[in-house]
Amino acid sequence: MIQVQEYLAKAEEFLLAATSELEAERSIAATSLAIHAGINAADAVCGARLKERAAGQDHREAIKLLGRAGEDGSQLAKDLQRLLPLKTTAEYEPDEIPLSKATGAVERARRCVDVARRVVGSL
Repeated sequence: MIQVQEYLAKAEEFLLAATSELEAERSIAATSLAIHAGINAADAVCGARLKERAAGQDHREAIKLLGRAGEDGSQLAKDLQRLLPLKTTAEYEPDEIPLSKATGAVERARRCVDVARRVVGSL
């Protein structure tokens, strides 16, 4: 069984850390943590609704699964789809990430976590 409470807890922790990094104006860390919050929120929603999660290297698999997880899954997928392209830049490239882009990433992650809280809370 997918441990949805644990994935939600991870998503919340990543979001809290992303928010803290954003407040400190560390945009790369904030963006990276926001992405991981979104991924874990997706795992929680997919686990709750579908009893499975995307476990491969390609995080875009989660987008496909979320599409099968009802309206909440589709809502989360929209934000996750905008977060995932930032992963390579935030984690592997030397490029800076503007604070405005990090702010958007953290806000998208917050929406993802809100959806996961709602779905997991309804179990």
